[in-house]
Amino acid sequence: MKRKLFALLLSGLAIILLMGAGVDTAAVAAETVTSSVRTEEPAVGVEKPSDDIETDEPVVEMPAVELDRILLLDGQPVPKAVRRTTISGTTYVSLKVMSQQLDTSAQVEWNGETGVVTVTAEGLKITAREGDLYMVANGRYLYMPEGVQMLDDQMMVSLDVLAKAFGATTGWDGEVGTFLVNRGEMPIESGDTFYQEDELFWLSRVIYAESGNQSLEGMMAVGNVVLNRTNHPTWPDTIYGVISQRNQFSTFRGGRLANRVPNAGSVIAAKLVLDGGVVEEVKEAYFFDTFLRSSWAARNKACVAEIGGHRFYG
Repeated sequence: MKRKLFALLLSGLAIILLMGAGVDTAAVAAETVTSSVRTEEPAVGVEKPSDDIETDEPVVEMPAVELDRILLLDGQPVPKAVRRTTISGTTYVSLKVMSQQLDTSAQVEWNGETGVVTVTAEGLKITAREGDLYMVANGRYLYMPEGVQMLDDQMMVSLDVLAKAFGATTGWDGEVGTFLVNRGEMPIESGDTFYQEDELFWLSRVIYAESGNQSLEGMMAVGNVVLNRTNHPTWPDTIYGVISQRNQFSTFRGGRLANRVPNAGSVIAAKLVLDGGVVEEVKEAYFFDTFLRSSWAARNKACVAEIGGHRFYG
């Protein structure tokens, strides 16, 4: 610091002497000030910073998401990761990926011991297991004739069924050839409020009494016949009214049916039918028997299907 002050004093004295000699003092002053400014040089071994910084790390570019322009959600194509495919005429999608498209908050878990995949979202819980003919959503049993399937590592379910669970609607635009899915305001209603206690009570019991030892679709077919009658003007419009008719369901007589305790499969079959599940072969069947040639239906009606231990008639 003392050296700097001394240098400045000398510079000032020199300028005074030069003024007397007629020298350009401004130029000298500028040169003096410039020479007194110290330039800091980087320490040895330290590289001088550069405006253009280069690194050895490569720039990673995110790959573009491939889109399925045949499946539109609220008018926008979904990622191809939904793995849209057709199984026996039914459109299937990845349960996990499509659920997360329908609701970005959806969480998906797989239980390795039970093989059950669980999807949870706001107001919704879905469970599905490979091989089952249904998916459960908020306690509602939703029928899938082709069942829950696996495609590589993805569990696949019916697009229509999954959309119903989320309260969404589906459609087909034939002009441009696209599937249309539109989100709804709320997920599917709970089974606790959807299934009417009286209907479930009687339908599950008549299914159990008539076909409790049959396959799930065999039990559903019996339930379909009962509901087909309730929707036809020839028969009563309630399940109890149909099964209590004289000479129609022998298992009802003597109050025996009310005392039967249905097995789990019969209850599931009843819920599937009450939720609109229809076994295609019996969608227009109104009678069934246990292969009795002497039955009224066998003598007067056309057989439309044979499922398990029953023959069905239209």
